[in-house]
Amino acid sequence: MIDVVFPCLNEAPALPNLLRRMPAGYRAIVVDNGSTDGSADIARTHGATVVIVPERGFGAAAHGGLLACTADVVCFCDADGTLDPRQLSRVADPVSTGNADLVVGRRRPTTRGAFPAHARLGNAVLALKVRRAVGVPLRDLGPMRAGRREALLQLGIGDRRFGYPLEMVVKAAAANWRINEVDVDYYPRAAGTRSKVTGTLRGTLKAARDMRAVLAS
Repeated sequence: MIDVVFPCLNEAPALPNLLRRMPAGYRAIVVDNGSTDGSADIARTHGATVVIVPERGFGAAAHGGLLACTADVVCFCDADGTLDPRQLSRVADPVSTGNADLVVGRRRPTTRGAFPAHARLGNAVLALKVRRAVGVPLRDLGPMRAGRREALLQLGIGDRRFGYPLEMVVKAAAANWRINEVDVDYYPRAAGTRSKVTGTLRGTLKAARDMRAVLAS
């Protein structure tokens, strides 16, 4: 069994279709981070394990989910419908077989509007800085990724905001992990959900600020 952490804040419209597509051998752990739209109840109804993390922040939810996992291999995935759980094996298999320590999914937009221009630009700039700073050849700091639970915990990731995914990569590189990148499809957000990052310029700037702080440290 592989555990999949879904940080979640008001993703009720996306959860049913997302959780129905969970492949066999993967357990969904939906981490509710203060939802007011019934996300937690919907997730339970569709068979997910629900973890409540009161501390607000993407990193707080992601790390709370990691702490709740019991499987050896753990995946992370957004809960907004932009990623297809049926593609989780693309990031999980190289870790499970021992061919990589951390695998990050490079988002490949399926439609013109799936990955807004401001978000692509901000992501490209940060990925370039990461390549220069730590020598990891990533072209995307994508949210679908996989690693081994105990090793991820030993990294000691401290960020509890949007810098969490970047700090994971930076600390993994410092620990000489084998970090790979694979392509995953990227879809428009599910109708009725509100973007916290890529869908708005404000969200993208907040994420960029948190990630710059991680690089600066």
